[in-house]
Amino acid sequence: MRIVRTIAEMKAVSRDLRVREKRIGLVPTMGYLHEGHLSLVRACRAGTDVAVASIFVNPAQFGPKEDLRTYPRDLERDAGLLEREGVDYVFHPELADMYPEGYRTYVEVEDLQDRLCGGTRPGHFRGVCTVVLKLFNIVGPDVAYFGWKDAQQVIILKKMAADLDLDVRIEALPLVRDADGLALSSRNSYLSAEERKAALVLSRSLAEAGRSVEAGERDADIVAGRIREAVAAEPLARIDYAEIVDPGTLHPLSRIDRDALVAMAVYVGRTRLIDNVRIVPAGKD
Repeated sequence: MRIVRTIAEMKAVSRDLRVREKRIGLVPTMGYLHEGHLSLVRACRAGTDVAVASIFVNPAQFGPKEDLRTYPRDLERDAGLLEREGVDYVFHPELADMYPEGYRTYVEVEDLQDRLCGGTRPGHFRGVCTVVLKLFNIVGPDVAYFGWKDAQQVIILKKMAADLDLDVRIEALPLVRDADGLALSSRNSYLSAEERKAALVLSRSLAEAGRSVEAGERDADIVAGRIREAVAAEPLARIDYAEIVDPGTLHPLSRIDRDALVAMAVYVGRTRLIDNVRIVPAGKD
């Protein structure tokens, strides 16, 4: 496995791979890898000739009061995990290479970027789209792998790729949970033992939403209200949002009579966690 640290070097590697007609896969990450990331890496290894994983903590997607400085980082650990999984290249650029002095260009996907997480994290998806497009241009992947844990991100990036006629297929893989149901996230490392237990309210409330729909409830406000009530009953949790939306437009649904995305963000202590579930009412699959 080779660690590539500059844009110029990564572009040279990509050009050489294309000359040799190799199919390139990319797994973009911010590091501090967990099993969710590794599931993407395995899919990448199985579906392409050359697996590239990027590790870059992107400042453009953090707000001024968010955890950029404290976001967990451990390149040595991550590199060991990726090497064991058979990754061919790790692209780990410097901040000054990705955003040199005078940088002024950003990418936005209107409307989609302002909903759900975008409502309370303005500018977040502007930063995500910008860095992902840069990574696509630098690495030149045929396929890029993302997880459905960040459902809004997947939906936005698919729209960006379609709108800009990008020659990359975005492959979205299922959300990965721990044995107790908590969605895997690098930010789970922030949680104390007590907070870790409290964080299970996210997956529990989503499961209850699914059961409500399965039992026949179709009123989206009622189902979302039950999620909010469940979170409110957990003293260490504070809800950011819980919404039921169309998975194509992210617009709120009034009735769950078709495919729906139930998405939520919750602060557990000081840590903001997200989770989601797709619900297809009986007879609509």
